[in-house]
Amino acid sequence: MIAQITQLPHRDPAKTSDNRLAVESMLGYLALPAPTLVARPDAVHITVDDVDDLAAWVFALGGTVHRGPSTDGAALWTLRTATPTRGDGSTVAILVHAAVVDGDDVLVDVRRAVSNA
Repeated sequence: MIAQITQLPHRDPAKTSDNRLAVESMLGYLALPAPTLVARPDAVHITVDDVDDLAAWVFALGGTVHRGPSTDGAALWTLRTATPTRGDGSTVAILVHAAVVDGDDVLVDVRRAVSNA
């Protein structure tokens, strides 16, 4: 038997660093709320404080919002978007997460972005 070492997806430091830099640079000129930023090689995850902060991201970058199942009176809403196209033609995937308490008001534009999938 031959053992092979496999690299875990979150263990590519060069790609992770590149993604973090791309999103942090974008935040420098878009000034979007990003209290928590976790970079990974495949995407950058941002957790915002509330649905109003999620709305700011929807207005600035567009994308699709996925509403997770409600558990204990709240659901995780995730915006799937990306950085603007960079000089080399690439983009970085961004996932913006907000916990939304059942019954909270959500702006119509955010509700329109919710995927039916």
